[in-house]
Amino acid sequence: MNKSAVVIRHIHFEDLGTLGPVLQARGYRVQYVDPAVDDLAWLDVLAPDLLVVLGGPIGAFDDALYPFLAAELALVERRLAAARPLLGICLGAQLIARALGAGVAPMGIKEIGFGALELADAGKASALAGLAGVPVLHWHGDRFDIPPGALRLAATPACDNQAFALRATVLGLQFHLEADSGQIERWLVGHASELAQAGIDPRTLREQARLAGTRLAAASAAVFHAWLDGLDTAS
Repeated sequence: MNKSAVVIRHIHFEDLGTLGPVLQARGYRVQYVDPAVDDLAWLDVLAPDLLVVLGGPIGAFDDALYPFLAAELALVERRLAAARPLLGICLGAQLIARALGAGVAPMGIKEIGFGALELADAGKASALAGLAGVPVLHWHGDRFDIPPGALRLAATPACDNQAFALRATVLGLQFHLEADSGQIERWLVGHASELAQAGIDPRTLREQARLAGTRLAAASAAVFHAWLDGLDTAS
């Protein structure tokens, strides 16, 4: 029987990326939802086997500026309360942290570029173990606190909290493991203003993406498969 995944996508080019082929290979039927224009009231958030909440260039507490975030947060809260599988990336992870009562706040700097993670002991024993020494894409200015009861999995010198896990069913990633380095040009164009404001040369990111290449793609697929294997075991 095919499984289903609902994917909340805030900006078109920040899609499933390398996670897409993994879900396809495992028989998932994927449905994208755009919370900025779609009416979330129709969505049965408990029905899909997996809910993925992707990133976006807004803050997890920006409800007053972007009212749809309140409805999106309510969906995340319902999913968490039912202990249903949930993956959050960047903004998605921050929304999960907020829903669990953890803080989310600006770091005071932008962390943008490819760099390796520092895996915590819990991270080394998790699905993220395959990322040891592998540069991944960071693209954020906010950070989350680790939610109560969750395990801190990874850090970087610029950001002490890069990933958390709650039970086997919830994974929050501050970094963009899903980003396809072969599609980095879409990110460079889409976030050109942010790069200019941060004083980051897109040529630097382009070269970092080229060097990350196939090694990152393989590691990303392995991590996502390992986490989904854990979901299958837990179900």
